[in-house]
Amino acid sequence: MDSAEYERKIASRFATFDQDGSGYIDREDFSTAARAVLAEFGVTARSDRGQALFAGAEAFWQGMAGIADVDGDQRVSREEFVTGAAKRLRDNPQRFAEIARPFLAAVVAVADEDGAGATPQTAARVLRVLGTAPDLAAQVAAALDADGDGRIEEPEILTAFAAYCGVDPDA
Repeated sequence: MDSAEYERKIASRFATFDQDGSGYIDREDFSTAARAVLAEFGVTARSDRGQALFAGAEAFWQGMAGIADVDGDQRVSREEFVTGAAKRLRDNPQRFAEIARPFLAAVVAVADEDGAGATPQTAARVLRVLGTAPDLAAQVAAALDADGDGRIEEPEILTAFAAYCGVDPDA
């Protein structure tokens, strides 16, 4: 994939993070995502899982800002996102997954309703509340269960997230 194509695909990922559609990614987008996931699963913000999710959202924001907030204004523009991602993530998309790990692990914990791990069904619910179209959410969630055991675990999510953010053409 050439550089222009890569940057176009990275730019399409921007909307995933810009939860409020403001044209910028900021701390509030991550808080909004956390609140949406908690509401979907009826988990309170003050619970251990709720606190872990907000802490993970903050860590994810800090990591993204460290990579892409070039001008230090505490928000990431589309241009900063594309530039930051293109420069820092193309050769190492796993790095972005590592930045997201605390948030993703907390999301899995919230979506794990029975203590046995998230399921494709609960993953689809998460994806829907984060803005993914229902049909696509179901398809993506089913694909996240890479080993076919009916449960989605952190390594499967990290691998998929790295591919998506690293702009794997099939992600």
